[in-house]
Amino acid sequence: MKFEDYKFNPKVKKGLAELGYSKPTDIQYKSIPNILKGEDLLAIAQTGTGKTAAFAIPIIDVLYEKKLDERRPTGAKCLVLAPTHELAIQIHEVFEKIGKYTTLKSIAVIGGVEQDPQIIKLYKGVDIIIATPGRMFDLISQQHLQTHQIEILVLDEADHMLDLGFIKDIKGLMYKLPKRRQTLFFSATINEKIKKIAYSLVKQNAIRIQLSTKDPVAKKVDHSVVFVDMDHKRFFLERVIKENPDSKILAFVRTKVRAERVAKAMERVGISALTIHGDKDQHQRSDVLKQFKEGNVNLLVATDVTARGIDIPDIEIVINYDLPEEAENYVHRVGRTGRAKKKGHAYSFCSEEEKDILKEIQTFLTKEIKVLVLGEGEYADTLHVELERKNDYKTLMKEIEAFEETRKKKKKKK
Repeated sequence: MKFEDYKFNPKVKKGLAELGYSKPTDIQYKSIPNILKGEDLLAIAQTGTGKTAAFAIPIIDVLYEKKLDERRPTGAKCLVLAPTHELAIQIHEVFEKIGKYTTLKSIAVIGGVEQDPQIIKLYKGVDIIIATPGRMFDLISQQHLQTHQIEILVLDEADHMLDLGFIKDIKGLMYKLPKRRQTLFFSATINEKIKKIAYSLVKQNAIRIQLSTKDPVAKKVDHSVVFVDMDHKRFFLERVIKENPDSKILAFVRTKVRAERVAKAMERVGISALTIHGDKDQHQRSDVLKQFKEGNVNLLVATDVTARGIDIPDIEIVINYDLPEEAENYVHRVGRTGRAKKKGHAYSFCSEEEKDILKEIQTFLTKEIKVLVLGEGEYADTLHVELERKNDYKTLMKEIEAFEETRKKKKKKK
């Protein structure tokens, strides 16, 4: 079935056609009819399968048809909650693009930026609000954001929001919304604890859709692990980048400080790098994503702030420079590549200290990750790149000594 076969408003179809959407993905095909019927929905599908459009398309069609019959504006009808600023902005962009030829108005209500421009837009009138919980609750408490007209509530990557401690707040939000509403719960992963909470938020007869439960990593992603000493990871990152000079690469690290250090290490060997993490304000993060999306710089070093739901076009390679502390974040990280119909590659650098984390990830995936075996010669050749470039053994030794000294000081503090 193609999108042109659906009974969508012609203006919605025009927006879809302009985006090149011709045929629904599996999650879209299974979700759209139920959402159009007004059913509550609990949908779990691999990242990169088109979950955002799965709820945005039918919501836009339903709300636009209602708006055509309205004599006067009656307030926002849809509230979408997302765990991160970047994801909220991205969802807003999807709504804007699909609904381009309709009269629907949407807004991204996020923290990290001035709230006054958001308040002004809310008072002018919007139909769809995409928000992060913190800023949303602030504006509700200040009575700038009204929720009594909300007909559709969407919780996107809701498991992550609930994990972040918004359980009480989200349950409290339910009392501020009309009882007769539609609730849609979308995520790439879900555990038993979150499943119970999810069922408490949707109606008892909610439709459940779960795709590809056996392997949470999409088939289009070729993912593997290589065992690398912690001190040697930067050499292997350099090697991957130089062997793929035209590829857009996203490297995940564990901490903000490490992100900056890895980026500087790459810059010292002539590789431009961008960083994104929680210490950057929203304007900085937006600018970094814009530069990376436009291809001004092909390497982005990130913490897990970008692991959830962010759709950056044409990322060919994802590198887990550090393995994620939360096993399910592995799925979200590698899901930044191999999106839509494109294939992608993901490599994890696993040190001796991280082998227990690797076991947890493999247990979560219910399968072992493919191991890339490096011969002694190949491993040594990767490290010799540094020596050949500098031709200065003393400089390299000084770097290693400085690193060891820093590690000793940290151990003494502990």
